[in-house]
Parts: sequence; structure tokens; C-alpha cells
Amino acid sequence: IRPLTGELSIYGSAVENGAKLAAKEINAAGGLLGKDIEIIAYDTEGDNEKAVNAYNRLVDQDEVVAIVGGTLSGSTLSFKDLAVADGIPLLTPTATNPDVTLNAPNIFRACYTDSYQGTVAALFAMDDLAAEKAAVFYNIDDAYSEGLAMAFVDAFDEASVTVDEFTFTNGTDDYNAQLTQIKNGNYDVVFIPSYVDSVGPILTQARALDLGDTKFIGGDGWDGIEVDYATVAEGTYFGNHYAKTDPSDIIQDFVASYTAEYSKAPNALGALAYDAVYALVAAIEDADSLDSAAIVTALQALEYNDAVTGAIKFDANGDPIKAITVIQVVNGQHVVVKKVQG
Repeated sequence: IRPLTGELSIYGSAVENGAKLAAKEINAAGGLLGKDIEIIAYDTEGDNEKAVNAYNRLVDQDEVVAIVGGTLSGSTLSFKDLAVADGIPLLTPTATNPDVTLNAPNIFRACYTDSYQGTVAALFAMDDLAAEKAAVFYNIDDAYSEGLAMAFVDAFDEASVTVDEFTFTNGTDDYNAQLTQIKNGNYDVVFIPSYVDSVGPILTQARALDLGDTKFIGGDGWDGIEVDYATVAEGTYFGNHYAKTDPSDIIQDFVASYTAEYSKAPNALGALAYDAVYALVAAIEDADSLDSAAIVTALQALEYNDAVTGAIKFDANGDPIKAITVIQVVNGQHVVVKKVQG
């Protein structure tokens, strides 16, 4: 369940590609319980109502065994209650809002939560960038953006360090008023927890205003920022699930396979979807069954150590215990600054 058309299609296509690559490899190695895996993918266009329709179609018409999705937090929350009622195993690769897995024993995620990455971004700003005053500029209409922002604010408040909030809404393309206020505030860092389609124009307009030595930080929604916005993103930082430049054999093997299959390097969402399929398959193999309840039980006990984005083991809430990679954009490339283990 992913957006394949619209402004967020960069994320949906990566998720589909990662999932299908995993399925292709697994089928080539003998499949799952003697069967080939089929990935059935539907386009939400970034619309929550269409996400619900996609979920219903997968369950009622296609009779899927399990679901990898949704891709966006908002769309996943839109069909969460249906999934809980149905008891179908659901492993979202990329929906980071904390509420996705709350009171949902059959829902898991391969990515870390908004609250965790927002807190890590705040600690990085204070500890590594020596920030004594921060601004948060977020999309008040987006659950993902607001979730990261509030975690960042809470961490600064807890440390008694000054932090101010600035917001925008869906459909905004002129950020100059807020950015001018931010410039006049002389902030050490600006945290922009949003997706590339917003972050790119924000950074472009911020550079035109010249905010001096102010540093910009983001979350995993920035992944791919260097594709179209390398110049304005130069020197910025963001937290991510992995770095494609990491020399680890697991990561480089995945990057090579993905690039060979799709003629482009994978972003983190593609890696998370790849991991989600492999983790789900591992759980089904552990259960030795296609029964929903048995798969859910196996997911709860899963320890999958060969994941590209870090070993996957779920806590009692269905959230993974894994590291965040802090990346800096340098000459259009991802440079690993540090890894933070939760």
C-alpha cells in the first residue's frame, strides 16, 4: 500500500521496488513454504480514503496472507482499526507515527518511531552542534511532521534550552514569511521534519534569505534530498535508517542488487521495504503456517539479524529496537556522522 502517483511517489516507488526485489530473491532461493511470493501493490496517491480502499481490496478480494504497508503514517492510521479488527499481520516498512502500533498486537514496523528520531535529532543538535537556541518548522497538517516536531520540542524543553515553533500547511509553496521570522530569531539550528517535496523548496528559500551560520536538520523524510536539491542541502544533517555509503557487506550487497535491478541507488524506504518482506518471510517460516494468528505470534518473537537497516527485533509495542544513522550531505553524497542505538 503506497503512493505511486502524486508528490510523494518517490517514496511509494521505492517501497514497491524494495519489496519486489526481496520477493524475487526469495523466490529464486526456493520461495516460502514451497510457494512463490506474489507482491500485490495498490496506489493510494497519498490519499487516506484510497488507502482504506486498497486495504479492503487486499483483504477481501485478493485474500492476502499479510500486508507490507502502509508507506505513509497518515494512510496507515486510516486503516489501522480495520487491520486490528481483522487480525491480519501488518508490517509497515516506513510509517513512523507512534500511534500506528499502539494497542495493535498484529501491527509492527520496520522503521523507528517519530518520537525516537525527533528526540535523537534534538540531542544531536544540542550535543554535537552545541545548539543553545532552536527553531522547529513543521507541517501542522501532517501526522509525521508534527510527531517529530513535538518530540524535538519536548527534548529541548526537558533540557531547558530555548526552542520556538513555526508551522506551515499542506499546499504551501511560499515559506518566506516564516523563514524571515526564523532568520530574525538568530537560531543555531532549524529542525524541519517533513518530506522532500516541502523540504527542498524550504531550503531553497532559506538559502536565498541567507540565514548565516544556522544549521538545518531533518528526519528520514529527507532521504533523497540530494537528488534534486544537492546545492541547497549542502552541509545539512538528517537522521535515517541507513546510509547507502555505509561499507557494511549487507548494505553494499543490497545497494548493488537494487541498482542492478532498477538502474538507480536505493533510498532508505526501499531498504526498509526490502527488510520488511524478508522479516515477514522469516516470521512465516518460524510459524510454519499461513494462519494469521500464528504469523502474528511469530512476529512478536522474531529476531531477524540480516536486515540492511539494522537487526530487527520488536518490543512489546511492535516497534523495532534499532539504530539511527545521522547523515550529513556533503558534495551531494551521504556521509555518516554517527550511529545512535536505541
